[in-house]
Amino acid sequence: MMQLYQRTRKMREKYVDTLAKLYDYSTSIFTKERFTAWHDNAKGGYTYGSFKLECDSISKLLTQYGVGEGDKVAIFGQSMPNWSVAFFSAVAFGRIAIPILPDSSENEVNNIVRHSGSDVLFVSQRLASRVSAELRDSMKLIVDMDTLEVIKSDDSRFTCDGKTIVPTPDDIAAIIYTSGTTGSAKGVVLTHRNLASNVVSCCRSCKRDRKDRWLSLLPLAHTLEMTVGMLYPMFCGASIYYLQKPPVPALLLKAIKQVRPTTILSVPLIIEKIYKGSVLPTIKGSRTLRWMDKHANRLMCKIIGMKLKSTFGGHLTFFGVGGAKMDPEVESFLLKAGFPYAVGYGLTETSPLVAYSLKRWRCVGSIGYPVYNVKMKLIDVNPETGEGEIVVKGPNVMLGYYKDPKRTKSVFTEDGWFRTNDLAVIDGKGRFFIKGRKNNMILGSSGENIYPEEIESVINNQDGVTESIVVERNGRLVALVQPCDGFIDWNSESEEKIYEKLDSWKAKLLKKVNKNVNKTSQVSSIEVMKEPFEKTATMKIRRFKYKESAPTVEAGRKDGVNSPASSENPRSGND
Repeated sequence: MMQLYQRTRKMREKYVDTLAKLYDYSTSIFTKERFTAWHDNAKGGYTYGSFKLECDSISKLLTQYGVGEGDKVAIFGQSMPNWSVAFFSAVAFGRIAIPILPDSSENEVNNIVRHSGSDVLFVSQRLASRVSAELRDSMKLIVDMDTLEVIKSDDSRFTCDGKTIVPTPDDIAAIIYTSGTTGSAKGVVLTHRNLASNVVSCCRSCKRDRKDRWLSLLPLAHTLEMTVGMLYPMFCGASIYYLQKPPVPALLLKAIKQVRPTTILSVPLIIEKIYKGSVLPTIKGSRTLRWMDKHANRLMCKIIGMKLKSTFGGHLTFFGVGGAKMDPEVESFLLKAGFPYAVGYGLTETSPLVAYSLKRWRCVGSIGYPVYNVKMKLIDVNPETGEGEIVVKGPNVMLGYYKDPKRTKSVFTEDGWFRTNDLAVIDGKGRFFIKGRKNNMILGSSGENIYPEEIESVINNQDGVTESIVVERNGRLVALVQPCDGFIDWNSESEEKIYEKLDSWKAKLLKKVNKNVNKTSQVSSIEVMKEPFEKTATMKIRRFKYKESAPTVEAGRKDGVNSPASSENPRSGND
């Protein structure tokens, strides 16, 4: 039986070398199985069979407007069943998909569509206001993603000559634009081979099948959710459920109860918020749990872990965490609690999965081992610390950056390895441990390497802190800290009293942090953010925006604006 399964698996893996073949395979084998749905079973979902009929129909529409082989189709909408229809009506027929992140501004949408040369735009009703009138006028075709109805067309371009092809593995499937955390946007060119090979790597890393139920929380325009949360479940005939609205706690709990998911993909921030907002208060609020925390910590974690798994519906077998490094304290708890989490590491440029840590291979702080058919190693290794930059080679690595040969050349070594910009060490068991981003690293006064991420991990575990970043200013380390919600109540007390409490808290926080970091990583000062940090789709802070200055409470205090005594709440823009 096992030999038959292995033979079948190898045949499937060999056959599916393009997204067109993935489309044909899944819609032929799993025709009557549920493919996508809303979490509350509202109208709009598809079986694999009805999905194929809809994609074929939309592809015919694109053909009528002369949109064919190699033409660009932009997709701007939140995650929903029709997102995959828009995507596959393009890629399965030789067109190129241009996914746009749903938090993109009007200017970003305009730049991406124009830079990519897109002729068609799928846009959801929720995001339509961010499509400028000028951009609308320039499009051949605009389709309402919610209804799949044409909302704007240029009938002069109704030529019916949009010829389609059966794409080859080396044809471009998608160009994914990302600003990352370091600034200017770049279009990552991914081929059918890149994405199809990564689906196979997912399958070899963690087996899923048609009985599995995915609950989608992340934007499909990001490669983590697109590959691992859409293409992989399609490969194994699983079902995917989407939320009608952003995943606030109340809606998420309701969706979990309705779907009873077996599989969830997440960024660390979601599980870290659950730990800080629910687990820690539960421990602190119980005399028994406080005692167990000190004297029987592992047993306590197991007990809370059982409750946590029940909260996630009781059927969860895979909780994948990726996109950023997880807090070591949170991961340590999850490991001892027996929670079925797994850590994935990758980049948009690698389609995205490169390494994973799952089940018995899990180790706090480690990204684990390379996935199937992908090679990883360190280069430029420091002989004293063992630190080096992670480089990657495999069929999942992008062709390059669209219309940017200079940038493309800069991220590949002379012998063809992709430079990730992540610094790491390898332990005796061959596991990789990331230290930080190469371009985030701060060089100390004595030439030592300082990793802001390690200091931030200490800060984020202190009472009253939601998140933080550490930046260098005038040779000093400054911590920008976002307090927990409600930590500063500007209306309850006088300005003098509030600043007195704030200064006292900052002094205690600074002392605690510097006590837990080495001498070269000592923080000189702490500044409190007035507003939440601006983030990427995977909830990583856009660091480049805060290197020189930041909208902090201290800045307002110095300038005499947005003070507690003023009539306006300085955080009112985020309420």
